[in-house]
Amino acid sequence: MKSLLPQMMYLLQHRSILTMLFIINFLGTIYGYIWYMPQLSRTAPQFLLFVPDSPTASLFFCFAIIGWLLGTNFKLLEALALITLVKYGIWAVVMNILTLMEIGSIGLAGWMLVFSHFMMAVEGILYIPKYRFTLGHIIIAAIWTLHNDVIDYVYGQMPTYSSLYQYANHIGYFTFWLSILCICISYYSFKKRDYLHKI
Repeated sequence: MKSLLPQMMYLLQHRSILTMLFIINFLGTIYGYIWYMPQLSRTAPQFLLFVPDSPTASLFFCFAIIGWLLGTNFKLLEALALITLVKYGIWAVVMNILTLMEIGSIGLAGWMLVFSHFMMAVEGILYIPKYRFTLGHIIIAAIWTLHNDVIDYVYGQMPTYSSLYQYANHIGYFTFWLSILCICISYYSFKKRDYLHKI
């Protein structure tokens, strides 16, 4: 299994794969912002930046990919991408499964969201070896992420899932700890890379 890892990483870092991932994430980002349009149309201007969570996460990853294709690292965007891709990837899967349990069906679009968001989390994890962010970048990304939680669950800007609105407090609690988990993942990846560079 270990012998396959270098081959897999070589494949994942190939320019054609990165270009394909950029196109997929770019199109997904556009679709995500369109999906949020009804909510954005009734959102106060000061909250607009923080409402479209998933498409902003994939946008961060698009910029990270651009950096890699250019032979550099946009380190803050990499930290933001890792934390938010995993967070909102898992979050959306859980919310759609809860919706399924609540109303009995989520339709084809719902299952498409489950798959696409699960893959967001997967790609965030798969590219950990390429990230070069530092502890300072993690701190800034953590502040962004936790601030976003406050905007969503204190100021009531969470993504619209009408069938789950009655559980907003519980979802907010779950989301906070999901944020902490994703921040810890980014810190672990940083410490592991730092340790490997020292040996």
